[in-house]
Amino acid sequence: MGNSALKSHLETSQKTGVFQLTGKGLPEFPEELQRLTGNLRTVDLSGNKIEVLPAFIGHFLHLKSLTLNSNKLTSIPSEICKLKKLETLSLNGNQIQQLPSTLGQLKALRTLSLSGNRLRDFPGGLGTLRQLDLLDLSKNRIQTVPPEVTDLQAIEINLNQNQISVLSAEVSRCPRLKVLRLEENCLELSSIPVSILSDSQVSLLSVEGNLFEVKMMRDLEGYDKYMERFTATKKKFT
Repeated sequence: MGNSALKSHLETSQKTGVFQLTGKGLPEFPEELQRLTGNLRTVDLSGNKIEVLPAFIGHFLHLKSLTLNSNKLTSIPSEICKLKKLETLSLNGNQIQQLPSTLGQLKALRTLSLSGNRLRDFPGGLGTLRQLDLLDLSKNRIQTVPPEVTDLQAIEINLNQNQISVLSAEVSRCPRLKVLRLEENCLELSSIPVSILSDSQVSLLSVEGNLFEVKMMRDLEGYDKYMERFTATKKKFT
């Protein structure tokens, strides 16, 4: 991409606070953006070939939305914790294997989207994200949902298309969880904690494509209570 094109994008961003440069094959995060640390609210660099998110990302103190879908990132720098106003972090379709422990310091974060990466473990340390609405971990390699999940404040957790065979009953204690997506995993019927059906806030539990037929859930204790929540929620939106 020519310098003049990048320059015109930078000039526009200075006025709008939005820098969007998608599908241009950029090999790295543009250093020139450092000139706009005081202006930028939104950065979208999806569909490029960026391998490293530089440490200077921590300088964009006013950033509210950072989108780097479909790049070649393998990690996230710990400096990202400085983005105290960040509400949306979308890193779908990269090669990320683990998250920095500092991610839990993004107190304003509402959406954390990591679909299509290489995560093997359910990320810890996210229970401090009190504003989190959506956690998307679909299309990874996660095998276990651990007891620490109970700390999560998310309204929706998407774990579709992983390799999950163990689901901790603590998930039923997530205080705000309404939607739990577990399609196309490795769950047996006996792996579904009864407490999710009987004692949780979950009103949509999506489990198609596991090692049992969905209709078999009807025989589980607490299924009627779950269906009451499901029906009540459906009515609210019709």
